[in-house]
Amino acid sequence: MSYRVRRPPCHDLAVGLSADLADWTDWDVAQFALGRALGLFAGRPFLKVKSVFWTDNPLGNALYDMLQALVRAGILEHRDAPDDQFRWRADAPLAGLVGDEV
Repeated sequence: MSYRVRRPPCHDLAVGLSADLADWTDWDVAQFALGRALGLFAGRPFLKVKSVFWTDNPLGNALYDMLQALVRAGILEHRDAPDDQFRWRADAPLAGLVGDEV
């Protein structure tokens, strides 16, 4: 029996998320952007899935928790005013943490 080691895909899903969160973005739209980056809402517009963000449910709560984890990791910025908003950090948040292997 032969086993092959699978390499991760070469594309970077975070590129889409960084573009979606380039400016301050309201919490629900940021959750939608994260969900899209994970492939959860493919082909669905925000208005069709907004209840995921606006109600207390496991998926919506997990997406918000993931945004907060990205803030703690230094990937995103967060502010409470004028609204609960997130933004991709403009500086290189992973500089010195990962190698440049291809």
